[in-house]
Amino acid sequence: MSIKIIDRKKIKLGDIDVDVIYKDIKNVHLSVYPPNGRVRVSVPLRMDIENIRIYAISKMGWIKKQQLKVLSQKRETKREYLTRESHYYLGKRYLLKVIEQDKPPKVILQHNTIELYIRRGSSANQKQIILDKWYRQQLKSIVPKYIAELEEKMDLKVAEYGIKKMKTKWGTCNTKARRIWLNLELAKKPIEYTEYILAHEMIHLIVRHHNDQFIAYLNKFIPKWRHYKEELNRSALGYVDW
Repeated sequence: MSIKIIDRKKIKLGDIDVDVIYKDIKNVHLSVYPPNGRVRVSVPLRMDIENIRIYAISKMGWIKKQQLKVLSQKRETKREYLTRESHYYLGKRYLLKVIEQDKPPKVILQHNTIELYIRRGSSANQKQIILDKWYRQQLKSIVPKYIAELEEKMDLKVAEYGIKKMKTKWGTCNTKARRIWLNLELAKKPIEYTEYILAHEMIHLIVRHHNDQFIAYLNKFIPKWRHYKEELNRSALGYVDW
């Protein structure tokens, strides 16, 4: 459940603008967003602006590091969802084939094409929603098998997993809830990359930090993880325009 924004302000630290969002929360949350490295800090209602400024200044090194990371991250070009446009599924390139019809929308995967059946006059955004829903369904049909295999190898249980669009990460783990989140963009990557991200997040249920023990587990369960990590870091995340 999202927390309602109570008030907004803006502070300037040199050439960096920081959006200040007041919420009914207990802790400060600092974020840097793609595509241009926008900075936002969510703060408790009673935190005064000068303390917020001091906090942001203390995090300036982290902010600049994250901005550099965001600005250097490859992103897909904006898709128009037109026939013969390139789209990817599990690492393979397909040509989109848009078919208009007066029936409910659907997606059919062929040998070299992704057939997108849409209602006449559908916008690019509507086409994207239909295709994203299909990507999510595909991942949901594939992922449980890999979770089960890793659970057996690691001798642990994942309480829940989900798939959502993420701006900067391929996956996250809520260790308290034992919940794994995967980036929807993984549906476009080779399945080995998804297995690596799953293993990475599931190991956090055993080891919280990226220490030597964490690396040892990765080496044990996903021997080629370094290769997968490098390829993912080189590959493009989805286009964002916010």
